[in-house]
Amino acid sequence: MLAEIDGHRILFDPVWGERCSPFPFAGPRRLHPVPLPLAALGPVDAVVISHDHYDHLDLPSIRALAGTDTLFAVPLGVGAHLERWGVSAGRLRELDWHEATRIGGLTLTATPARHFCGRGLRNTQHTLWASWVVAGEEHRIYHSGDTGYFEGFKDIGAEHGPFDATMIQVGAYSDFWPDIHMTPAEGVRSHLDLQGGDPAAGVLLPIHWGTFNLAPHPWAEPAEWMRDAAGEAGQAVAFPRPGEPFEPAGEIPAEPWWRALSAPLVRHWAPARTTGAAAPVLPPAEDGLDLAGER
Repeated sequence: MLAEIDGHRILFDPVWGERCSPFPFAGPRRLHPVPLPLAALGPVDAVVISHDHYDHLDLPSIRALAGTDTLFAVPLGVGAHLERWGVSAGRLRELDWHEATRIGGLTLTATPARHFCGRGLRNTQHTLWASWVVAGEEHRIYHSGDTGYFEGFKDIGAEHGPFDATMIQVGAYSDFWPDIHMTPAEGVRSHLDLQGGDPAAGVLLPIHWGTFNLAPHPWAEPAEWMRDAAGEAGQAVAFPRPGEPFEPAGEIPAEPWWRALSAPLVRHWAPARTTGAAAPVLPPAEDGLDLAGER
């Protein structure tokens, strides 16, 4: 995800690799090509990493970005990976939960998440994982990273919200690991927690679906389930195509573009039972917040 907020550009969990795997010849492969080459992205003020799993921390992408002058905001312990890959220590901002750093005119805060870490079979748990709050002078956004649902979303919202947009992980869920990834219904619930229960407070952008197939469910199922769950809650949800930018205060992309690419889905879920008024569609902002990227 690339966020342009109050004149600054923040890149979250960049993965330009063909596979999210320690091996170039095996492991989950991309379902669609990257929207544009990394070199064509242009300068970014900061790269934010949520944790060190392969589908969030990609060695080829970090090595390419190491040759720029961008800064990196990472959870505790993750900086060691980046230093080995060519990022100088002076360009790292390594944070514990509830710690913040200033980059340009933005404040980046590492906030709690419910997940785990590790890049090897032994999974020694030597690094931290985090969600992130990015606050500018006029706008603020939230990126969940990977997380299961937990009551801490309410605390994050009370301290840092409300948000113009939340980027919420809703894919790769399973009954076998309910504590580390959220379903779309839980994603809607977490967004509302972050916004103080107000479905009109901001736009929900579902992430962590549609690029790599990492779970037993069909790759397009999270989008369909999210449409139902958000509709029940009266919550505005953005469904941009890969690489399509949008403004949370402007027209929200809502076309189910994945239906032309995926096999028909057999519905086996129940929508969220959260009530609320439908979020209004506001006029475009002159100078505000843009979001673009991959799910």
